[in-house]
Amino acid sequence: MMDALSVVTQLRDLASEPQNREVIVQDQGCLPGLVLFLDHQSPEVLFATLQTLRYLAEMPPNIPTMKNELGMMVSLENLLARDGLSVDMTSLAKEVYDILRTPLNPRPVAPERAGRKKPQFFINSSNKKAKSVTLQIQGLDGSVQRSLCEEALLKVKGVISFTFQMASKRCTVRFRADLSAESLATAIAATNVLTAQQVLKNEEGDEVLVPLQVSGAEVQQNTALPDYLPEEEDSPEKDLSRAVSRTTAKEDSSGSWLNAAAGFLTKTFYW
Repeated sequence: MMDALSVVTQLRDLASEPQNREVIVQDQGCLPGLVLFLDHQSPEVLFATLQTLRYLAEMPPNIPTMKNELGMMVSLENLLARDGLSVDMTSLAKEVYDILRTPLNPRPVAPERAGRKKPQFFINSSNKKAKSVTLQIQGLDGSVQRSLCEEALLKVKGVISFTFQMASKRCTVRFRADLSAESLATAIAATNVLTAQQVLKNEEGDEVLVPLQVSGAEVQQNTALPDYLPEEEDSPEKDLSRAVSRTTAKEDSSGSWLNAAAGFLTKTFYW
């Protein structure tokens, strides 16, 4: 049975092979998935995630991409500040953090690699009609507030999926391109408990919080909440009322395990 530990363990085993490291880092779903795993409560999942990151960081060209992945450095800092971690885990987290923080001289990318299509390991994130935003949510202090935020986002027409990083009080939301981040902030503010700011990177690569204008206009809501919102580009307009994403991995050379991993991450997108 697929679970978080088996997924990250398989990915760690792939990362242990040098020829796989560039592909994993270039993938549009792997690094976001590993960032989420850094917030996992299982020590086994955390350790396997750190081992995976350590393998990936052995390839110098991967380091800038890993460092600039939204939430990576903050999640590592939160992990280093967490109480109760083993000495080995703390040491490994610090090693990964120090490697990513150390400046490197840029190395030119070969033209044939620059034009190479990026394969997808985890989630089908290539949909041109969908976009994502990371929100810093003030007041996201526990399960009650998280439930309020979930309910608010599920009611917004056009939201595909969302994940929480409770340690850093953040939520990453995927939504239709015709929906704005301000609409999400308006829906969250309507709880009268939570407020949201957008997390972006400035020119120096540092994360900054950008206020989102809360509109007085009513956000278009789902009148019914079916189980899934398909992400296919040719989805009919009537399917926009569906709220939760189920992405089916396409059959390709990545093999059955990657398809299973994609299904697992989609089904557990609200951990």
